[in-house]
Amino acid sequence: MSDPVWTEDTSAAFRDLAHYAVPERELQVETILSLIPQPDGAALAMDICCGAGGLTAAMLERIPTLRVLALDGSQSMLETTRTAAGRDAERLDAALIDIADTAWRTPPEPLHAVVSSLAIHHLDGPGKQRLFADIHAALKPGGVFVMADLVEPVTAAGRRIAGDAWDAETRRRALDTDGTLGGYERFVAEDWNYYRLPGQDPLDKPSSVTDLLDWLRGTGFQGVDLHWMKAGHVIMSGVRG
Repeated sequence: MSDPVWTEDTSAAFRDLAHYAVPERELQVETILSLIPQPDGAALAMDICCGAGGLTAAMLERIPTLRVLALDGSQSMLETTRTAAGRDAERLDAALIDIADTAWRTPPEPLHAVVSSLAIHHLDGPGKQRLFADIHAALKPGGVFVMADLVEPVTAAGRRIAGDAWDAETRRRALDTDGTLGGYERFVAEDWNYYRLPGQDPLDKPSSVTDLLDWLRGTGFQGVDLHWMKAGHVIMSGVRG
């Protein structure tokens, strides 16, 4: 993950590697879904940087009255998301965005839920805080924001532990999926393990767990909580009161 900007080549690499490289990917999706309450009737959710569309498709399938606005900076990711939605695509709107821009942050109606997976770490600290404030404003009262993302360890030991765990999880998933280490070997060859990089990747700007939780609370979110953590990846959420 050493490209200075996200490109369509990066998108293609992510689609190829995500099954191996996203720790406990299936559990992550299930955890996110479990945090979204069933709406009373029709409702709108937003998936920020929807990627290959697995989470968007899962939301559409799990909540039949939900419409999803899927946003991404890659046209090919949006096309993959439409395909992943299958017969539920009639409840999907997809749009191309720059996550750092603010023009897309005012939805056509108050949102029931906002989710994001492996995207917000591309913003710096002030950018994350502005985004959290905009998400809070876009949600209806009782609406939930769920974020899955990379975090920045605060010590060298924490970084080493996260890197070791990410390697081990990717190796396990490659063996479980294919019976070979091919997926893991590509993960290593493409420098996908952020915690192994000798310096800061210009594309990746993770923040610490404590900063993220503090910023969510400072923005006005209630019930801010950390639900899952493994290999430097976390899931946390907050509710607009």
